[in-house]
This record gives sequence, C-alpha cells and structure tokens, in this order.
Amino acid sequence: MTAPKKIVIIGAGPAGLTSGYLLAKKGLHVTILEADEKYVGGISRTESINGFYFDIGGHRFFSKSKEVEDFWTEILPNDMLDRPRSSRIYYNNKFYAYPLKAFEALFNLGIIESILCVLSYLKSSLFPVKNPKNFEDWVTNQFGKRLFSIFFKTYTEKVWGMDTKDISADWAAQRIKGLSLYSAIWNAIKPKSKVKDKSKMIKTLIDSFRYPRKGPGMMWEACASKIQEMGGEIRMGHLVNKLERNTQVWKVQAIDKTGKTELFEADHVISSAPIRELFQAISEPPVSEKALQSATSLRYRDFLTVALVVSEKDVFDDNWIYIHDPSVKVGRIQNFKSWSPEMVPDPAYNCYGLEYFCFEGDGLWSSSDEELVNLAKQEVVKLGLTKLEDIREGFVVRQKKAYPVYDDVYQEHIDVLKAEIQSKFVNLHLVGRNGMHKYNNQDHAMMTAMLTVENITADRIVYDVWNVNQDAEYHESGEVGKEHIEERLVPMKV
Repeated sequence: MTAPKKIVIIGAGPAGLTSGYLLAKKGLHVTILEADEKYVGGISRTESINGFYFDIGGHRFFSKSKEVEDFWTEILPNDMLDRPRSSRIYYNNKFYAYPLKAFEALFNLGIIESILCVLSYLKSSLFPVKNPKNFEDWVTNQFGKRLFSIFFKTYTEKVWGMDTKDISADWAAQRIKGLSLYSAIWNAIKPKSKVKDKSKMIKTLIDSFRYPRKGPGMMWEACASKIQEMGGEIRMGHLVNKLERNTQVWKVQAIDKTGKTELFEADHVISSAPIRELFQAISEPPVSEKALQSATSLRYRDFLTVALVVSEKDVFDDNWIYIHDPSVKVGRIQNFKSWSPEMVPDPAYNCYGLEYFCFEGDGLWSSSDEELVNLAKQEVVKLGLTKLEDIREGFVVRQKKAYPVYDDVYQEHIDVLKAEIQSKFVNLHLVGRNGMHKYNNQDHAMMTAMLTVENITADRIVYDVWNVNQDAEYHESGEVGKEHIEERLVPMKV
C-alpha cells in the first residue's frame, strides 16, 4: 500500500487552512507551519483584548462561488449571522451612502457640483483614455475626472501611499469591477428585487452578507480544529526560513521563537507566504538571479488598527466609513458592533477601529501605541463620531504586508516568478493573497487553494490557479484546465 503524500503548507490563513482541510479529508498527511504564535486566519484572523474582538480590516462572507459558500457552511454551520451591509463615505464634512444614493449625493454635492460631475462623466464617456494603464485613468473612464477627484483620489492615495497615476489599473479593475457612474445611479433608483443568482451581482453593490458571530477568526479557528481532528498538524510560531528540494522531495526548515529549528519533508509544498520571503528562502535548486531580483522588487503596504472603546451613544451604525478627508490620517473606520453585537462584551459600550495605512518602519508604524491611540482619539473626535470624554481605552493591532502593491511593474516581476516555478519547482504551489501577490478577497484565496488540492490529488496541473479571477471564478486559458470548475468540484454536503 502506497503511503499517503506528505504536504507542507506555509501559512495558516484562509488559503492555507482551506487546502489543509480538503487534503486532510482526502487522507493526505498535512503539516501547516504558521509564523504567528497565537492566531490562525492570517489577515482574516480576529484578535481579542479584554473581551473585545477586532477584525483586521473587515471581512464580509459573500462569494459568487457556491463551492466557497458551501465550505463556509460546512466549517461553521451554526454560527453565521446574516448582516445588513451599511457603509458611507465622509467627504467635505458630509456623509454619502456607499453604494451611491443618487438624490442624497445630489443634495450633498449641490446642484452646480452635481451638474459638473455629470458633464465630466459624459466627457469621459465620449473621450475615454484608451487602454488605461493606471488607476487614475481607469477610474476616470468609469466615473469622470470630477467624481474621481472627490470619491477616489484621496482615499486611494491614503491606502497605497503613492500617486494614483503610479498604481496599476489592474487594482481598480479588480476592486471596482462592474461598477460605473451609470450602474451606481441605476442601482440607487431602480426598484429593489432580490437577486437569486449571486454570480450576476456586482460585489461592490451587495446589501447583505454573512459573518461569524465573533469575527472571521472564528471560521478559521474552527477549520484549524477540524484539520487537527482529522490527524493534520498545525505548528504555531514556526517561521519557514529555508527550503531545498532533492529529486522530488522538499525539505522545509522552520524556526520557532526559541531559535530551535525543525525539518519537515514533503512531496508537495503549498505556500501562502509573501513571494518575496519565499524565494529568498529557497536554497536548492538555486533561484535564478533574475527571479530573485523580481521577488525582491515586490512591494507591500502595511496596516494598523487603533481600536477605541467608547460609551455607546448610537452615533453611527455603519459597518465601516471611508474617510475622504486629507486633514486626517485615518483612512477607514470600522464599527465592530455593527459587524456583530457579540464583538463587544458589554452593550453599554461600542468599539471603533480606526485604520491607518503605512509602510513598515515609517513614522506611523514606528509610533508608540500611546501616540497612536492619542492620534486616533483626536481624529475620531474631529470627525464628530464621538466625544473625548466618552472614549474609555484604546488598543493597537499591527499587520505587516496587508496589501501587495500593484505598481506599474509588478506584473512583469510576477511573470518572471511564474516562469521560474513552472521550469524548476513543479511541486511548489502558490496560493492566496500574498502567496500570489494578488490583492483579492478571502474567497479568491480559498478558490486558489481548492484548485491546488485538485492538482495535487490528480498528480498533474489540471487547473492554472492564476486564472482564478476576483470573483473566485475559474477562467480557462490555453491547454490548462480543459475541464470546467463546475464539473470538477462537487458541492460539499452539510
């Protein structure tokens, strides 16, 4: 009898845990190595301090993929809430519903500004930028220059720390897919009807979603437990620092917080670690100089949340608010109680998460927790969302490499790295957001994992995981993936 394949998975985020769960169900030997000593879930984890739960960025559980939705239900069948989606934009001391409500926007902007926005949109529609390469040109084609300046420029530059002309159009095409001024206005004024087919919905315009009672980490903690129940191993606090392959067998070295190293053998390695670190860790066979240079050139945007506990005054009930105000550094504010009441242990309090986008080592990132809490207090009061005397305490949560940067050369580097893997490392599989340097949601990360599991169990490349799009749908290309995803993945029973 043939021994089951050994699989080492780097990272216990959505992609790593999804692949681990599905492989363990198939009877394969699974070992997951996670650098964090405490939390699974990666960016989709939920941190907890003094009974308050913090989502790292806000994670809606909504997917056009039935396979992904069924997976969530299988893992957490009794703890998912149906939550109304509510979000707004703060601009020029006024709040705008997002998605756009046409008449509210008209009233807030004023008749003259509204007319100028419509004229700007018409101009862009008649004379669009051909083959837009950067974010600014792509969004201007969709909304017009004036609306771009009002509703996209300031916030986007806060997120990325760079001019919108230096951001690839790929990011806009993924994150705002299917949305234009026309579709936004039409959605605001048309009669509401329930869309039964999720594949026909524009993700940006959905009005409800599922959410675990105590945050997204609840999903991934349950998934980790199920993997262990099936015999899989999860090694927390194990940072992978060296990989080498002899013939077809990988030797993966990890180091724990005490400095002790441990070696793991694997027939296949699945990595959701940042590509930059992964390629720097591969020692045998040696990575080409060109590929190593491309990996080193990839950039990341970091992120921190200042969670403020405030006396409950029911000031706003949005899930989150985008802050399009250049006078403050905060980019977005989460209302954790609106995601789930169970995120806050006492109904007399609320908890706001002020999100700041930064680069590791810059002024914001290097500020002390006390300095960051004081900054957040000043800014939330300035925005009129609470009073200083109502703020009880604050906590800081930092997240490295939250967003892979889509600059104007990132795709060239990714193409080099993909070619290197295909030529040298056929049993090394990249999955997930940082694993593939794709700024996508957790359902996309999960679908790349699902298809990777199919490839490993088939012992051949049935699916090119790079062809999974933002909506977690598989698009075939060339000779790879002749069988369609709907024919290959059987919906899971619950």
